[in-house]
Amino acid sequence: MTNQNTLRDRALAFRALHVPGRPLVLPNAWDAASARIVEDAGAPAVATTSAGLAWALGVQDGDRLDLDRSMAAVARITSAVTVPVSADIETGFAKDPAGVADTVRAVLAAGAVGVNIEDALYGGEGVLRPVAEQAERIAAAREAADAARVPLFVNARIDTFLRGAGGMDATLERADAFRAAGADGIFVPGVVEPGTVKELADGIVGPLNVLVGPGAPPVAELAALGVARVSAGSSVALAAYAVVRRAARELLDTGTYDEVAGGLDYGELNSLLG
Repeated sequence: MTNQNTLRDRALAFRALHVPGRPLVLPNAWDAASARIVEDAGAPAVATTSAGLAWALGVQDGDRLDLDRSMAAVARITSAVTVPVSADIETGFAKDPAGVADTVRAVLAAGAVGVNIEDALYGGEGVLRPVAEQAERIAAAREAADAARVPLFVNARIDTFLRGAGGMDATLERADAFRAAGADGIFVPGVVEPGTVKELADGIVGPLNVLVGPGAPPVAELAALGVARVSAGSSVALAAYAVVRRAARELLDTGTYDEVAGGLDYGELNSLLG
């Protein structure tokens, strides 16, 4: 288990990486091997993708994975790398704020020093949690981390744009409430249009995180707009699984192997995990 001094040092290092105009760039990982590859590529931190992690464990994304299996996977990732790790904990793996606090304690025990907490609702009425309810959950996460004396970076994900549940005004309202509740950063997936990103960066007090993939502006352009964190989300995992599909179909249909050309060298990958 990572000791508290090491956790605090990693948390402070991770926090310092969020600089508007010089964003932290995160090619999200989903297991120990992908995390080591990301670290070896030069990333100063590793963040998990909840979707990729769930898929690797044979579970659908969207609050279908349980806390224990998620944290076991996060612990394997933190043990595999030397850089700070942030864990995507979906909506908190809990029904109430007290449960979110328990999840944060589990995150720290697994060795991670950041979390993403989303405001989406899966099942039930509405697509987003009410602002006040989500603020309570974020406050519980903050209080649990503070009680452990670890400056955990709480990244509040707002799904207004991603789920078509609100525009700029609703997003900024949520951002203000979540920051007041103890969130350190605001993550708004579903937005890459430069004008909208700029408006978010100017309107949110604190680091802005955006989600990127094919078709999104390059990192340099997002940096110029004031973005402090750029996440690939599940896109790298999806690309990796696309190789699996193409290679499987080629091998089964034609008996050839072109799709696996350009793969990592066996010895290189094996040594990364040594």
